[in-house]
Amino acid sequence: MSISSSTDTGIGTGQTLRMRPPHVVMDLERLGSLHQSRLSFMRSLVRKIMREGWEIMPTRFDLDAEGYGTVIYRIQTSSDLFSFVLFSQYLDPDKRNDRVIASEWDLTMALCEGEVDDDYVEYLHRNVPLQEAGRLDAKVIVLSRANRSVRNFDSVVAALSAGQQPDVEQIARVGYLYRTTAVYGSGKLGMADWEKVSGKHPDFARPFAAEMFNCFMLRNFSLQQAEHIARQRAPDTAVPMQSQLKRYFGIGNSTGLGMAPYLINHPQLISRWIEMRELALARVRGLGQATLERQARLHSLIERAVRHIEQTVTEDAWQTANNRQVLEDFAALQDWLATEPLQSWAALLGWAERTLSLQAQELLNCILLELYPELVDNLEDRFALVEGLELQPQMLASELLNLIEQRYAWALAIDFDADGASETFWYRSEEKQEPRLGNCNLENGRDKQMPLGIGYLAQQCHRQLAAYLAENPEHCTASFLLRHPEHRGIVRRMQSMAKTHYGEIQANLLDREVLPMHLLRCKLAFFGVSKFDPRSRLWVRNTMFQGAPLLEDIGQPFEDDWFLPLAPTEEAR
Repeated sequence: MSISSSTDTGIGTGQTLRMRPPHVVMDLERLGSLHQSRLSFMRSLVRKIMREGWEIMPTRFDLDAEGYGTVIYRIQTSSDLFSFVLFSQYLDPDKRNDRVIASEWDLTMALCEGEVDDDYVEYLHRNVPLQEAGRLDAKVIVLSRANRSVRNFDSVVAALSAGQQPDVEQIARVGYLYRTTAVYGSGKLGMADWEKVSGKHPDFARPFAAEMFNCFMLRNFSLQQAEHIARQRAPDTAVPMQSQLKRYFGIGNSTGLGMAPYLINHPQLISRWIEMRELALARVRGLGQATLERQARLHSLIERAVRHIEQTVTEDAWQTANNRQVLEDFAALQDWLATEPLQSWAALLGWAERTLSLQAQELLNCILLELYPELVDNLEDRFALVEGLELQPQMLASELLNLIEQRYAWALAIDFDADGASETFWYRSEEKQEPRLGNCNLENGRDKQMPLGIGYLAQQCHRQLAAYLAENPEHCTASFLLRHPEHRGIVRRMQSMAKTHYGEIQANLLDREVLPMHLLRCKLAFFGVSKFDPRSRLWVRNTMFQGAPLLEDIGQPFEDDWFLPLAPTEEAR
């Protein structure tokens, strides 16, 4: 049964929209099939920067001939001032490591509020390159680090030094010069917490806006650094990179299990993110006949999506098969559109849901959102949410039982006694406090597991609650929890989540075959990344801001059309 939304639909007063139900949307495999969209945080950040004309200029560009040194950018927004401080150093190849266990990096950087004087830069220089081993204050908003894609970086510098442009095919294989391995914010290591950032700095009051801006600045620096080194090596022959090629460079990212628990630990926020995306899709689905202009745009974006996927390189067999399936699905979609008159977007989506794979369905959904910025973009300011799980001790225990049976029927349907159904446990490593996966049959430590098996906890609570009610049918939730205090956390969660549309991932996260990659991809899609390249079932490389405007584009006409970027052709350059 679909969820109705009749408030502020954006397509007509009083019109009721039908949003997809939670059992469809919150399926783990579907969440792992999401793509970037107009509502992704990178897209909304770039719109804000371009719309408001932020002034971003280097006030210090102190790099030697090899690109090592200190760079400071001054960022003047429409209402605030920030500094982006970056340290570049030589990294011994033997110490180059994208994993969290690394202790040195090519670049380290911090986004700070206000101006930074020499004393503060020196303070940052003592701490920022240390990352987790350093200590920062609340003037710092974001801390990050990055490593070069050495082969790509060196080939780009060599080409520019020789007066040539980088090879487009090489860029398409690895679409970045650096990849970041961690971006920290929200109070970690002494930095400004989210309450301060969102309350004091409205430019970064959207979720992960400051973190995404950090990556945006890193991407622009990487291009400026490559050009700088080329000029230093060959001042007589070096040339700048053509703008179309520069825009095709993004910033790489390596993401592991550390991101996965966020989706479980922030269910109200995730519910809001999903709801805004689903509301945008429902607005489009609820329209009547599609105009010829929109249909033409649809065909153009489908063709772009096909070419974008064809240009996506991954060494992972699973992702390669997924990409191949999407290409086959989109070929079928093009055939269907060529033979069937398009009556409505609802008819198109209905056909897609019956015919296409999950990844193809969700890519088509994102394409439809591109067609109607006037219905979609005004939702971007609704992604923030003050979270709070509140216990309702006065609720009748019988009412709680009904709540679980209605809202957590998916959890009650899981057979946790089946082979492998409870084999996985999640824990934090002692050394880095990073999430890890354990196997109950091979490892000890389940007693220290993180409470991420929501389905299991809900089922255990339901079982004991039913037994309790058999003896105490008139009691309230407080009485039940006095008898079984171990269920307090899951009861508070279920009572609070009953007020949301989405939020609970309807899957057994303790199963032997669980794919954390689905969790990673879901969150990364909301960030706005593309070109997913899994390196295992536990971590993934991807590309950020590929196709986005450059710093020199700020103040120029902007069409916000960098969705699914394509390698530039000779004609376009």
